[in-house]
Amino acid sequence: MNLTGILAGIFLLAAVYCALDPFRHSAIADFPDFQTVKVDIPPWSELPKDKDAENLLQKSEVRFLNEIQGPESVAFDPQGRGPYTGIADGRIVFWNGNSWSDFAYTSPNRSKICDPKPTILGYLKNEHVCGRPLGLRFDKKTGDMYIADAYFGLLKVGPDGGLATPLVTEAEGVPLRFTNDLDIDDDGIIYFTDSSAKFQRRNFMHLVFSSEDSGRLLKYDTHTKQTTVLLRHLQFPNGVSLSKDGSFFIFCEGSKGRLIKYFTKGPKAGTSELFANLPGFPDNIRTNEKGEFWVAIHTRRSIYTYLCALFPKLRIIMLKLPIPIKFHYLLSVGGRLHALIMKYSPDGKILQVLEDTQGKVVRAVSEVEERDGKLWLGSVLMSFIAVYDLD
Repeated sequence: MNLTGILAGIFLLAAVYCALDPFRHSAIADFPDFQTVKVDIPPWSELPKDKDAENLLQKSEVRFLNEIQGPESVAFDPQGRGPYTGIADGRIVFWNGNSWSDFAYTSPNRSKICDPKPTILGYLKNEHVCGRPLGLRFDKKTGDMYIADAYFGLLKVGPDGGLATPLVTEAEGVPLRFTNDLDIDDDGIIYFTDSSAKFQRRNFMHLVFSSEDSGRLLKYDTHTKQTTVLLRHLQFPNGVSLSKDGSFFIFCEGSKGRLIKYFTKGPKAGTSELFANLPGFPDNIRTNEKGEFWVAIHTRRSIYTYLCALFPKLRIIMLKLPIPIKFHYLLSVGGRLHALIMKYSPDGKILQVLEDTQGKVVRAVSEVEERDGKLWLGSVLMSFIAVYDLD
């Protein structure tokens, strides 16, 4: 047999193996109905090319190293105390100036399995029991904290903390399976995202690689207790942040790597439009005192992830290889976790780009909270909060 025949035979055997997955070693072995969806993204040439040539995020200060795992969101209460953050074992903790103390929790069924010092991904198997608080916001008038918990939906806890009270666990008969982020306006309307009706957060990597479009944007009226679905068929909706005047908010659609403006007031109220295309996969969005938007971008989009977005069959072939999902994730981030944050004007112009391309100091940023000339950088994966001085 010549070389061409040998290679053809190897290719055929590999194809049969991937199709059958006889030893259930593929990344999607536990998801027999797994499907990949095409992602509608702009041409590669039209994605933003702005970079931080100085890697300024490497000047950040790492705080609370190994004291907290996965501080996704960073919030300060109306009196300026904090930070507060939700961490991997399901608690929301508060920095009292000297140490971290428990503030609130979302699960009524916490037990010893909710390890207070989990490994970077070791907590995933128990998240659905322990809870996983993601987006956090304070009502400036009442001091109540509103929480988007990936498993327990939208919740509220009073200024004294404790077990949070569920507010929304389903909408239109469809359970919230991956509640992600939120913001609240001056009238007590909460806008929030449910990233997927099919995948829970513990399978977030499968959601990324599937790019399925069951995500929703919703609102909850704290006065009438009514929940409304604003937009459907979204591909991994995530961060939400209101404009300074409350006339619109920005939310991100992660799989497409873009920001969407949703109008809440004026002649365009109830409609949405493209705000900005991003160079990567966004997480949370936060508005500063000037009305500018800080966007945490989990990772830049590489040529590999760009091609995978355009060609869903390529994704399914790769996922059927006997390779653990975490290695697919590493491939998608270029082999190394890094950091990228961007600031946008209220009309969608890029104002600032800050990076740590090598991940030497800051990695996998999930939120940027600007306060008193400093940026507080949360990360759903890392075991610290980084602080960058803007002065």
